[in-house]
Amino acid sequence: MTHYLSSVFVIVCTVLLGACSSQYAVKTNVDKTNFSRYFSPTKVKIYQNEQELPSTYQSLGGVEGESCQSKSHHEMPNIIDARTDARRTAFQQGANAIIFTNCALIENNQADKKCIRTRVCYGRIFFINDKSN
Repeated sequence: MTHYLSSVFVIVCTVLLGACSSQYAVKTNVDKTNFSRYFSPTKVKIYQNEQELPSTYQSLGGVEGESCQSKSHHEMPNIIDARTDARRTAFQQGANAIIFTNCALIENNQADKKCIRTRVCYGRIFFINDKSN
């Protein structure tokens, strides 16, 4: 009799759990687009100067990245975020290498009303044709 009751209990629990689970949907931001965008800066290598670049490369122009401080009690805009933003933009433009030329802090940015301070980093971007990878 106890075996019969335990079997009935397991069946009832399974049915109840199955009925409840169909009402929930799991949504995440883990998709290929978000994943690619998040890791794209790591695909752009930083070089100190043009002499460090391998012999086969193509210049793709200039790029800039920025870090914004929107309110006075928020964290100051920093170089790391600005450079990461520049590397993300460089990747979107087909680059796999960057040489940073300058970073500047813009106080009381009149051109950008959402930022009270902006850190901007400028760089030159390149595509290195490395067939060994």
